[in-house]
Amino acid sequence: MEYHDKVLKCSECGAEFVFTAGEQMFFADKGFKNEPKRCKACKAKRAESGAHAAPARAETKTNCSQCGKETTVPFRPTQGRPVYCRECFQQRRAIGAA
Repeated sequence: MEYHDKVLKCSECGAEFVFTAGEQMFFADKGFKNEPKRCKACKAKRAESGAHAAPARAETKTNCSQCGKETTVPFRPTQGRPVYCRECFQQRRAIGAA
């Protein structure tokens, strides 16, 4: 297949940028189906800001269902399900493995 340079519009800033024949060939070789949506500047800015980084975990303060001690867990507890502090959780895990 023969590739020709294409002019695309950036979805972030609206600027036009060139999707070169070489880039198109690279995309085809890698099996990418979609054309790029952002210009090089917006792509670089997005990479700097850590847009692909995992979101911060929600920490929730609650009381341990076993010992009653206040603890922090990395999730929102579901009503009706027990929540354990680190010590009680590890203790229960050790008993379960034995």
